[in-house]
Amino acid sequence: MNADDPLLKILACPLDKGPLVLLEPDEVLLDEAAEAAEAAPAPEQSLYNPRLHRRYPIVDGIPQLLPSSGEQVTEDEHERLLKRTST
Repeated sequence: MNADDPLLKILACPLDKGPLVLLEPDEVLLDEAAEAAEAAPAPEQSLYNPRLHRRYPIVDGIPQLLPSSGEQVTEDEHERLLKRTST
């Protein structure tokens, strides 16, 4: 999925029905993960709801938008994600 994908305009958070933000894998985290474990799979893209601080994975190009698929992020992680999406 890419940022210009028209599907992003119609996808919504299953909890508050609001828009989601596409997150690319964090390059810094990828470098740290590669050093920590060579066999670890690369993180996938995800969709983020900044209002509820919830992240939903995209697995094999398919957004996993069930409420149970989302994960709550910490306040620190939320701030970091907001900085990434504002650039």
